[in-house]
Amino acid sequence: MTSPSPDRVDLSALIKAYDVRGVVPQELNPEVARAIGAAFAEVVVLPEAQGRPRVVVAHDMRPSGPDLVAAFAEGLTGRGVDVLRIGLASTDGLYYASGALDIPGAMFTASHNPAQYNGIKLCRAGARPVGQDSGLARVRDLAGDYLASGLPQTVAPDAQGTVSDEDMLADYAGFLRSLVDLSAIRPLKVVVDAGNGMGGYTAPAVLGTQAGLPALPLEVVPLYFELDGTFPNHEANPLEPENLRDLQAAVVEHGADIGLAFDGDADRCFVIDENGDPVSPSAITALVGLREVAREQAAGRTPTVIHNLITSQVVPDLLTAAGARTVRTRVGHSFIKAQMAEHEAVFGGEHSAHYYFREFFFADTGMLAALHVLAALGGQPHPLSALAEQYQPYVASGEINSRVTSVEEARARVVEAYVTQQGAGPVTVDELDGLTVSHWDGQPQWWFNLRASNTEPLLRLNVEAADEDIMEKVRDDVLALVRQEA
Repeated sequence: MTSPSPDRVDLSALIKAYDVRGVVPQELNPEVARAIGAAFAEVVVLPEAQGRPRVVVAHDMRPSGPDLVAAFAEGLTGRGVDVLRIGLASTDGLYYASGALDIPGAMFTASHNPAQYNGIKLCRAGARPVGQDSGLARVRDLAGDYLASGLPQTVAPDAQGTVSDEDMLADYAGFLRSLVDLSAIRPLKVVVDAGNGMGGYTAPAVLGTQAGLPALPLEVVPLYFELDGTFPNHEANPLEPENLRDLQAAVVEHGADIGLAFDGDADRCFVIDENGDPVSPSAITALVGLREVAREQAAGRTPTVIHNLITSQVVPDLLTAAGARTVRTRVGHSFIKAQMAEHEAVFGGEHSAHYYFREFFFADTGMLAALHVLAALGGQPHPLSALAEQYQPYVASGEINSRVTSVEEARARVVEAYVTQQGAGPVTVDELDGLTVSHWDGQPQWWFNLRASNTEPLLRLNVEAADEDIMEKVRDDVLALVRQEA
């Protein structure tokens, strides 16, 4: 490995805590991708290789993907690493390939970001994450050195890596189908909004017959299945309510049983009921979590489920009552994945609709979560709204962002009112991730979390309460303190 260059190119705006993401070509272009490929080889691939080093690489539908993949592959092969290109894939499709082949992987995607962006999600063999504290910072610095002083001399011609191509979509679809059996459910009509993202590629393979699998008792109504990285219909970010409106209308128009919305790289899944109303990701976490808990108990094991700290209280309530051990974590997929592996957890869920499965290499997959929801819905006679109601007993504010002059001063006002003065009564407080203040053990029941953005002068507020009036009061009182001008 080269020593640090005094004029290292600063890639900190491109390579963040969890992944690589930036504007093409200003921040991310073939030259940068080539340097990152070489650095990934040195930092992650070669030190951990068992035998001939190999990496699997995929890209989403963004037009810049193929050129970036080609350059990244050059960086790897120049260091003696073989590259398996699987072409178009969802992010969980790449995780499947990394897990099934037990080799490191790289997924070229910018997820739900606008069209001018692209990025890279890197993983170790077995789909294990590469984050800032687990190698990504070293990849960033080494790639910056390479951009400043040139790539290291490539290995001898006879030792250079090779590039090969393979389509793994059918294997991915078959693997997911092996984990959840939908063959005996009642017939369901399902509207799927792919947002012109990779769900338009994976849904026909997993839910339909495009990968050569038997037909399921599903009638799929496609919405924006055409792969188009310019996102001509709406952003592929279902977390924003306006991006769900077309799906909500289509579910009602077609008299569908359920609607599914995927983000750009199809690793997140949002669910809409038959009335066009969203089912919260926390409710999906509870629903899927209970299915996985029951399966784990049937195998004679004590289940553990991971959830982040702004997931609804219903998740630990229901899962603990069912006999599971629940572990509360910080927000962010690298924390969830680390806790999943540490505790051998069977399942994990986040408020952002990322769902993690032990049987899927501890990685997140929106499509597998969708299969579980379809199995639960189709395995009983009631509509989704009635099924979901039992998993949504509380009222949540959703995440509310406030831009403030001083994050520290705004936070201090909230601490003074709720913790120091205990103006709302005795509370429990923790700082696992931001400030969480809870009055859940008293009456009325409520909690809130206030977290600072890592990149902007923003505070993010999440509030939950046992009824709407209390949620609105706590929400408005905390926001007034946060947004109060000094």
